[in-house]
Amino acid sequence: MDFRTTVERAQRLKQLHAEYKPLVLPTVWDVWSARTAAGAGFPALTIGSHPLADSRGAEDHEGQTFEEVLAAVRPIIAAVDVPVSVDLEAGYGQQPADLVAGLIEAGGVGLNVEDTVHSDGGRVRGTQEHAKYIAGLRAAADDAGVPLWVNGRTDLFLHAKDASEVRDEAIERLRAMEQAGADSVYPVGIQDDDDLLTAVTGAVAVPVNSTAHPVKHDLERFRRLGVGRITYGPLLQIALTDAMKGMLGPWAP
Repeated sequence: MDFRTTVERAQRLKQLHAEYKPLVLPTVWDVWSARTAAGAGFPALTIGSHPLADSRGAEDHEGQTFEEVLAAVRPIIAAVDVPVSVDLEAGYGQQPADLVAGLIEAGGVGLNVEDTVHSDGGRVRGTQEHAKYIAGLRAAADDAGVPLWVNGRTDLFLHAKDASEVRDEAIERLRAMEQAGADSVYPVGIQDDDDLLTAVTGAVAVPVNSTAHPVKHDLERFRRLGVGRITYGPLLQIALTDAMKGMLGPWAP
């Protein structure tokens, strides 16, 4: 993919976030799923680390190298004519500039970056440490001349026994990511909690990303709660797995 096309797709992704409230980005993992989602009319997609790993027989949580991920996402991005964001976990041990350079070379125009560093024992980056990494991504994208959409993710709710106990800390982290240049923020694990979703959407000025199940959740509810961006994580692939088992069941020996 040439540089001009990548820039145009990055600009289009930014425009779509302004046009749609919320913007739904189906989470895909291969050429077939990407073409299917684009063919269904979605104007942008995201590639999820979990479903991508499952499709390749690899482990999530940085069970693939950055080079392996780039090799896997390159044909997916090239197979569709819409902007594609890529979940890059915690960065695979890469410096921000190298992560951005690799993503742009593959044609990606957005990225998701989380604060759980699985390649370093699963530790969680501190608030300012994670904000600094995001600031590095923002600066590298600016230097490259590509307005990459940076979706800053925190797993604090996911790791907590009681999500309400980490609410203030999580909100502080979301605000720090916003100030560091994140275009949207992603507090994972609260998609079923109306109060927490309302609290985080009211705490930042950028779109808040929520995970959603394509069958069990309702788009209008997320819109009412102020969610600005929706991705499926592994839940679309899981839903399709359940449907496939249901179809194949009567044929099994």
